[in-house]
Amino acid sequence: MTRRELREHTFRLLFLKEFYNDEELQEQVQLYLEEFEDIPDDRKGELRARAERIYRYVPQMDERINQVAKGWKTHRMGKVDLTIIRLALYELAYDEDIPEKVAINEAVELAKKFGGDDSPSFINGILGRLAKAAGEGA
Repeated sequence: MTRRELREHTFRLLFLKEFYNDEELQEQVQLYLEEFEDIPDDRKGELRARAERIYRYVPQMDERINQVAKGWKTHRMGKVDLTIIRLALYELAYDEDIPEKVAINEAVELAKKFGGDDSPSFINGILGRLAKAAGEGA
C-alpha cells in the first residue's frame, strides 16, 4: 500500500467519526476494513491504530484550526473539508516522517478528489495559516 493509499484510507476512517458515537465507530471501522480483502491484516491494524491516534488529537487540533480559520470555525466547516484538514494537521504537527509541503499537497489532492469546487483552495489556505502559526511558535 502506498502512502497515498494509506492516507486515503485514513481519511475515510476519520470521516466515519463525524457520523458515529465511539461504540458504533469501532464497529464501522471494522466493517470498513473488512471490505478490503486485498489489504493484509497487519496493514489493517496499522490503519486502525493510525486513525485512533488521530481521533485522540481531534480536540487539540480543532482548537488550533479555530484559532486560524477566520469566519469558519470547525462547527461550520463541511465534514469532508474538516476531516482533510484534521488529517493534514496531524501529519504537520505529530508525524515527523511527513514533510510539511507533502502533508499540505496531499491534503489538497484529497480535497480535489472528495471535496467541493472550493475545497482545495480553502484547505490550502487553512493549512498554510496553521503551518505559519506553527513556525511562529503559536
